[in-house]
Amino acid sequence: MLAKITAKNQLSLPKSLNQAVGATEYFDVDARGGQLILTPVRIQRGDAVRAKLAELNLTDDDKAAAVAWARAPAPTSESPLVMVNEPAATYDVPPTKPSCNVPCWV
Repeated sequence: MLAKITAKNQLSLPKSLNQAVGATEYFDVDARGGQLILTPVRIQRGDAVRAKLAELNLTDDDKAAAVAWARAPAPTSESPLVMVNEPAATYDVPPTKPSCNVPCWV
């Protein structure tokens, strides 16, 4: 079958070829011996999660702590959620001078 590449480097696959490989949005593309090899890729949610975890450089201890936190029972009125060792937020805001030419109320 013949397929044409557009001026924007886009290639449309003939419908019969697309149906032959099944519905897919992504293809792994490889160039071998002057030929382009398209392999359908079905992206799984698990793959996306693993890729994000790898990108964040989380350690096994980080992951174990997150799983333990997620599996912990929800706080109740008898055992409310308490944050420990959290420093109070501080804000360093320099004083500003009014920029109006008429009396300004502060």
